[in-house]
Amino acid sequence: MKNIYLLFLLCLFNFIFWQNKQFFYAYKFIPDSTNKADVRTEMMVLNIQKEKSQFFSFERYSIDSTMLAESKKGILVMPPEKETVNEFVTKQANSNQIVYTTFLMWDKYKVKQEVQWDWKLTSEFSKILNYDVQKATTEYGGRKWTAWFTKEIPIPDGPYKFRNLPGLILKIADSQNYHVFELKGIKPGQDQFIYPDLNNYREFELKYDQFVKKTKNYRQNPTADLVGRIPDQTDSEGKHRTSDEIIRELNQKALERLAKDNNLIELNLLK
Repeated sequence: MKNIYLLFLLCLFNFIFWQNKQFFYAYKFIPDSTNKADVRTEMMVLNIQKEKSQFFSFERYSIDSTMLAESKKGILVMPPEKETVNEFVTKQANSNQIVYTTFLMWDKYKVKQEVQWDWKLTSEFSKILNYDVQKATTEYGGRKWTAWFTKEIPIPDGPYKFRNLPGLILKIADSQNYHVFELKGIKPGQDQFIYPDLNNYREFELKYDQFVKKTKNYRQNPTADLVGRIPDQTDSEGKHRTSDEIIRELNQKALERLAKDNNLIELNLLK
């Protein structure tokens, strides 16, 4: 009985120890399936707290933090033109509830969903960053995924929406290696971490099935929600453009960009 109690205390200590930690993942992805040479990499953060975890782009977090700090000084700073991953995932502890935050054009969407994971554990083992890892597989978003998790970090979490394995996911990739997340480092987090909110977007809350429909409509007509929001304009050279002309131009540019963004991590958002 004493040994069982000591084992319980050890497990509890390990779990508490790994709270308030930030896990940094390199996210390699190919946005355009017709251009496999264009492999992009972005550093992502899994921020573990007692009641929830948050997953986001470290570069986007740095940009938003700078913009918020400057705005508090009364300084208007325009965001850089460089594209970053704009998804933000919040997972509640002891729950299947996920809040997925993203942007469509200039609007912000918070999508509530519950994901039931069907993991298949295998007898294959390896090492990542000197941690013993075990292989597991699942299907999600129209893709087949292979994950490597470690029981040495007793947190049933991982990058993006992935979770509910008996230990932290250190690496996960789809079957074609279009989307690959791999742990690169760990650092202490903050007790009261709050992501910077610029509060400069219209914000909508949707259920996942509503978001799927919204996304498909958006990819067909990206500027549908801009009608009536952009006034006629006259530039410094006196050239006048109507609201309709501006929206048509924005729509064409958005369609060209979306055509090269055809390899989403969740393929069901395209079909």
